[in-house]
Amino acid sequence: MAITGVLRPGHAQVRVLNLEEDVKFYRDVLGLVEMGRDGQGRVYFKAWDERDHHSLVLRQADRAGLDIFAFKVDSVATLNKLEKDLNAYGVATRRIPAGEMLHTGERVSFVLPCGHNIELYAEKKDVGNGLPYSNPDPWCKAADTGMAPTRMDHALLGGVELDGARDIFMNVLGFYMTEEVVAEDGKTQIAIWLSCSNKNHDIAFVRAPENGMLHHVSYFIETWERVLRAADLMSMNKVPVDIGPTRHGITRGATIYAFDRSGNRFETFSGGYIAYPDMHKLTWPLDTLPEGLDFPQRKLHESFLTVFTWPSRAPEPFQAPGSLPLGTSGAFPRRRTSSRFLFCAPFALELSRHVADPEFHWRRICRWLRGQNLRNAFAAQ
Repeated sequence: MAITGVLRPGHAQVRVLNLEEDVKFYRDVLGLVEMGRDGQGRVYFKAWDERDHHSLVLRQADRAGLDIFAFKVDSVATLNKLEKDLNAYGVATRRIPAGEMLHTGERVSFVLPCGHNIELYAEKKDVGNGLPYSNPDPWCKAADTGMAPTRMDHALLGGVELDGARDIFMNVLGFYMTEEVVAEDGKTQIAIWLSCSNKNHDIAFVRAPENGMLHHVSYFIETWERVLRAADLMSMNKVPVDIGPTRHGITRGATIYAFDRSGNRFETFSGGYIAYPDMHKLTWPLDTLPEGLDFPQRKLHESFLTVFTWPSRAPEPFQAPGSLPLGTSGAFPRRRTSSRFLFCAPFALELSRHVADPEFHWRRICRWLRGQNLRNAFAAQ
């Protein structure tokens, strides 16, 4: 078996403000399949072509954002080994019992230095994709519901401590780096894309003014034509769109970014390239970010770099009922920030204006973004 260790992204648990409104959105507009509800009130979904029971879990909360991003590993033996490797690397872990999440085996949970809760698991019920495992048709009825992505593909997470998260994923979990954006010094990484497979990324990180922030969860759609159909559905259902339809230079994905009913950004995309661990990583200097983000227009979108779903509190492990206690608190210091609000009815999104971290160059980036967009506007006249 060629792919071993960490196989792929497994599920995201996302907080929403009005559970039933977002259930309707993810089921009827995005086109995921509702798979059930548990005693905690969480709602489970999968994309139509996924085989495991769920890839998205929604939880009612008073603030939108991400609780968990999880990866499936190839065996229980690998799960046990990776937990030992994490502990040896200085990362505290805890075990969450099988069954705490519907049809899911025991999970190993840990917190990244950037404040995100990551989980590993080996077992989840195979429910199929609505087609037989012998002589199947190419698609089923669920493939025509809403935007109908075929899988939950990846997430982009934001935090101050990007370097520590990178090191855990590469040195312990076996991921490799496919692309990076670097600051003016040519060394400081502003964003990174990491893969555990042949996809150009399975998770990505961007430096942000606060730990534990969610930029987006991404869903794969098979063709560019289907991405354009998704754009039509967004307009027909009054879904707030951030960027697109367009194409990234980074990863080459054809993409749309938009927001669910609670303000969590999601992506629908197609394309990209096949990656291998022996490939040299691709580097994007900061002054090439316009074409990296929006290749056709070579345009920067300030909202893309400044709008995040913030953590509900100081980043610390999501304590699932019945889970074993952590030996350490897992909390990381918060950076002092001031915020303003971009009101995008029916929700408000927080924008960072200031971060007290001179190494991050956040204010320099924002000033450069504004200047670059003005230059592009004058050049187009």
